[in-house]
Amino acid sequence: MTNPQTNPSEDRLLAYAAGVLSPPEAVVIATHLALRPANDAWVRQLQAVGGEFLDGAAPSPLSDGSLARALARIETDTGKAAVPPPLNDMPELPEPLRRYALGPWRWIGPGIRVRDVHAPRDGDCRVILLKIDPGRQAPRHTHGGVELTCVVSGAYATETARFDVGALEEADDDVLHQPRVVSDEPCLCVVALDGQIQLPGFLGRLLQPFVRL
Repeated sequence: MTNPQTNPSEDRLLAYAAGVLSPPEAVVIATHLALRPANDAWVRQLQAVGGEFLDGAAPSPLSDGSLARALARIETDTGKAAVPPPLNDMPELPEPLRRYALGPWRWIGPGIRVRDVHAPRDGDCRVILLKIDPGRQAPRHTHGGVELTCVVSGAYATETARFDVGALEEADDDVLHQPRVVSDEPCLCVVALDGQIQLPGFLGRLLQPFVRL
C-alpha cells in the first residue's frame, strides 16, 4: 500500500479481515480489493494469520441444542426453491458489486447521477453508485458520518489527492472537499455513505434539501 491517501487505513483493512466492518463499508472495501490485487493479497495474509490463531485456540463447548438447530436449519434451507440472482444490469462492475440489485439512476445535478446498491445497510449507512461526467464536480461538502469512496472507472481529484481506478478515499465530518472529475470519461464510484452530505454556508443551506444522495 504505497499511498495512504488513496488506500484504506490499516485499521479499516484489519476490521475487514476480521469480519467486523459494517456491511456497507465492507462492500466498498471488497470492491477496492478486487481492483487492487496487491492489497487483496495483504488482507488474505491477515486472514490466514487469524485462522492460525483460531486453530490454536482452545475449543468452546456448544450450547444445549446447537446441533439440533443447525441440522434443522440445513434441512429447511435445502428444501427451499432456488432464489433467482438479483437484478444487476451492469456486468462491467467488479464482482463484489455484481452480487446486488441496483435501483434506477437518479439525477441530482448537472452531469451527476446516483443509483442505490441494494446491499445490506447499517443504520443510515448504505451503498450507492455515483456517476459524474467529465469536467463536472460535486458540490463542496462535508459529511454527517463516514463516506468511503472507491473509484470503479475514470478518475477524480480533490484539493489534496488524485483518485484513479481502485483508489479509495476515507472522509468524515472533519473533511471538507469538492471532488472534480479529471478523466476524459465519466467517473463511476461506489460509496458507503452514512447520512447525507452537508453543504456549508448560506447557499449550501438553501440547496441542501435538493441534494439528496
